[in-house]
Amino acid sequence: MTIELSELRDAAQKAFPADGLRPARDASWKLIAEMGWLMMPLSEEAGGLGLGRDAVATIHFEMGRVLSRAPLIPALLALQALEKGAGLADQAGWLERVASGEYVAVSLEPKNTIVASGEVLTGTLRAVADADMAGHLLVCAPGLVALVPSNGAGVTVTERPLWDESRRLFDVTFDGHKVAPELIVARDNAADGIAASLRAELLVALAADALGAANATLDMTVEYLKTRKQFDRPIAMFQALKHRCADLKTRIVSAEALLWARAGDPEASEVQLGALKALACEVFRFTAEEAIQLHGGIGLTEEHHCHLYMKRAELNRWLGGSADDLNEAAGRAALAA
Repeated sequence: MTIELSELRDAAQKAFPADGLRPARDASWKLIAEMGWLMMPLSEEAGGLGLGRDAVATIHFEMGRVLSRAPLIPALLALQALEKGAGLADQAGWLERVASGEYVAVSLEPKNTIVASGEVLTGTLRAVADADMAGHLLVCAPGLVALVPSNGAGVTVTERPLWDESRRLFDVTFDGHKVAPELIVARDNAADGIAASLRAELLVALAADALGAANATLDMTVEYLKTRKQFDRPIAMFQALKHRCADLKTRIVSAEALLWARAGDPEASEVQLGALKALACEVFRFTAEEAIQLHGGIGLTEEHHCHLYMKRAELNRWLGGSADDLNEAAGRAALAA
């Protein structure tokens, strides 16, 4: 099946218009399922659309623009893991249900303390997105990937308060939870391979989300500069402000070029994708900070949309791994090469 990225972009912008920031989570989730976006990364043999990473990134980019509250990123990660888990009992049934909107939650934090002793899980899974609406959690532990009922024995789900209200994250603690054999997705090397592939996909998704939001932040700022007047002139006419906006656009466009290059390269390494994510999130943070300044006094009020983007930018910087860790890994890889 061939679908142009421009078609996906147009469909996303019609479904989630730019003037509707932080649309309601449940309504957004229902619309996402109806539009078939959950089927994008699934192969056609598994009943999906068989679209590549670049198509998925296009949707994440547009969801970043509107600061979507729907847990699309973790949902697609779970779906990709289930398709790779050939040993999962009733795999076809799971894929059908999840692609139709049954939500399986995933951690957006690569450093967790989960230990699997055989089929028994102990430890804490941090930054689990929207665990309150999930019937099951996808758990990646060394040598084991499994599904766990969110209300299972020995499972405690605790919400973590966030500055950014566009997402909900939970800590999930396992106290000797025994995984049901029919819910084991993969073991040993196959499990570690799935975990590595999910880390890579998460990095691309967060980079796309960040750059979509960065574009929206700059667009909003330019529109404000066109309407705000000083000395009977729109401040958009002031050369100093033009230069600052041009600098922001240059940063965003260069990072976006790297995003589409990496998203379209199936051979891109996890280290390369980590460097992409670090760059994209730094560009988003810098754009949000500049937007607050360029909006002047009104930009300093916490209720302004500038602050909604800033809060998302700060959270994106830490999800999937910090910039320090990702840049260090990229530096070490460069030195080794």
